[in-house]
Amino acid sequence: MKKFREDDPIYLDGAASMPIDPIVLESIIACLEKKNNFGNPSSMNIMGRRAMSRVDVARGQLSSLLNADADDLIWTSGATESNNIAIIGSARYRVNSGRHLVTMTTEHKAVSAPFDYLESEGFEITRLSPESNGLLDMSELKQAIRDDTQLVSVMHVNNETGITQNIAEIADICQENQILFHCDAAQSVGKIKLDLKHLPIDLLSISSHKIYGPQGIGALYLKNASRNKIIPLMFGGEQEKWLRPGTLPLHQIIGFGVASELAASRMDDDFKLMKHLSSYFLDKIKAIPNLILNGSNSARYPGIINLRAPGVNGESLLLMLEPVCVAQGSACNSKNNQPSLVLRELGLNDHEIQSSIRFSFTRNTTESEIDEVIKKYMKAVSYLRGISPDYH
Repeated sequence: MKKFREDDPIYLDGAASMPIDPIVLESIIACLEKKNNFGNPSSMNIMGRRAMSRVDVARGQLSSLLNADADDLIWTSGATESNNIAIIGSARYRVNSGRHLVTMTTEHKAVSAPFDYLESEGFEITRLSPESNGLLDMSELKQAIRDDTQLVSVMHVNNETGITQNIAEIADICQENQILFHCDAAQSVGKIKLDLKHLPIDLLSISSHKIYGPQGIGALYLKNASRNKIIPLMFGGEQEKWLRPGTLPLHQIIGFGVASELAASRMDDDFKLMKHLSSYFLDKIKAIPNLILNGSNSARYPGIINLRAPGVNGESLLLMLEPVCVAQGSACNSKNNQPSLVLRELGLNDHEIQSSIRFSFTRNTTESEIDEVIKKYMKAVSYLRGISPDYH
């Protein structure tokens, strides 16, 4: 069994960031080390053209993963930037067709914050709460749509609970009402099959480091990019159809492309592994009494498990679990000590939220690691419940 060492912790925080795949790392290093491989992809000289050809290869690799048109993919710094461009840029472009926008209360902050910003600009936002299982009620979505609604944004797989929304049905509803549909798919691309040539999704946000690629690179899928216009948020260059100016980071893009190709070839095996690890974890964890799975199990991506241990303080639990890497919520909000809004929307109170921990697996996770983590988790929960005045 793996020994606990601070320099080699057990990593069960894949929803925050996946480890870079060795093959991806090799491709990045090869790009950086190769002689005369530093050309600007926007330059017309031989080195620039050579760099752009490699950018095109990577764009093709990502488009194959999504079954999308390569011309509809815009390189960004990650899903956060993609969300901002998609939501703010499209809302501003279509302001004359309506100022009403629809989203969910359980979105990642990279989606909820742009909507808050647009609200300050005079847009009207309808924020739909999920049912107690975390899923969106489609009848509520239909009721929320008005004549002046121009955009709906709903994430695919929730980063805290793994709850997976029925984006195909949401996309159909939006298409029927001639409304743009944006989806934050940072947690699902490369893990769940997406066919963008058949799914009527207009805008889709993607992150490289969630599919074992490098951090700092992502993409925005913009259906029919030449026709569906959005206002850019930054200016100063013609790169990426004027939407995202700046010199393209060749080594990151190459790594993202290789990660996309690997994700496409390994997706079925990865999903089977996530199902197995999830079942194994939940079966073993039964040895600990009175644990509760937050959100629907049947509609959950198996690589993410959010567990509640009544009578236990989550921060204390995290400290006792070190150097095991787990989380108490979204990595983007983990330092502000604010209770999870996602779990609150599922009906949990502050004490229940504070007793919840997220475990998220990678393709490197093993049964022996899970055994060690559960042993440590069991010991910590037993101790914390024993000293808790609220647990009986």
